[in-house]
Amino acid sequence: MTRKYGRNTDGTFGKGNPGKPKGARNKATLVAQALLEGEAQEITRKAVELAKAGDTVALRLCLERIVPSLKAVAPRVAVDAGGANSLTGQARALVAAALAGEVAPDVAAQLVQALGTTARVEEVEDLRARLEALERAMRGRKT
Repeated sequence: MTRKYGRNTDGTFGKGNPGKPKGARNKATLVAQALLEGEAQEITRKAVELAKAGDTVALRLCLERIVPSLKAVAPRVAVDAGGANSLTGQARALVAAALAGEVAPDVAAQLVQALGTTARVEEVEDLRARLEALERAMRGRKT
């Protein structure tokens, strides 16, 4: 069933309505671009002047364009789990590495969180396997 603007209740376009063609631009964007056409150099110069005069907003705007934002670097982490193959042992080793300054605390926290997610996935897989075994055993009793 289609609703307003030719979209289905799930948000997809209805039959016969392909939506906007690829590359179509928003009207407001086109108007803004038309107004700014030929003014980019002057506007940029003014932003730099304002930044030099101490306008912190202009300064931030200029810096954001000059210096790319810092992205998290994914360091290789070799943590001695003390022979512990358990997730708990690995989490403890990561915390110890963070405390010793071998791993950044935020990286250790992310890795411990990933271990927690892994533990939940393993738990669900284990429960599924146990449930399937119980169901097979129950079917075997019925016959």
